[in-house]
Amino acid sequence: MSYSIDEIDRQLMRKLQQHARITIVQLSKELHMSAPSIRERILRLEEQGIITGYHAAFDDKQLNLHLTTFMMIKTERCQEVVAFCEQALEVTDLHRISGEYNYLLRIQTTSMEELVHFQENIGRLGVSKSHVSIKNIFEHRYPKF
Repeated sequence: MSYSIDEIDRQLMRKLQQHARITIVQLSKELHMSAPSIRERILRLEEQGIITGYHAAFDDKQLNLHLTTFMMIKTERCQEVVAFCEQALEVTDLHRISGEYNYLLRIQTTSMEELVHFQENIGRLGVSKSHVSIKNIFEHRYPKF
């Protein structure tokens, strides 16, 4: 049986997404509910598998990862592409996609030279098409709740 998410759950999830380390006390103040009610809702969301974890976010620029690239790969060597991407620290996201290309990768590199090196290595596994991000508007957004 699936759990029905209400508006309070949605507000709670948005708050947790913005700041995963927010205290129960602060959440109860912001949502105008008792701390035990907030704690119970969080536990229920965790038990239902809706909240799957709490994560730290990092500033790419502070880590000298100035270049974000989205790359599509067309290949018949799917297992090898997945294995390569699992080992490549530059790859932050890997998606199996439909259409002419098989995979969409998000890559973080320190420079264009590092990106070229990565492209040369993965190019041995198939044809690639790259798009360099010029500005990040927003990311990690969950619009359905």
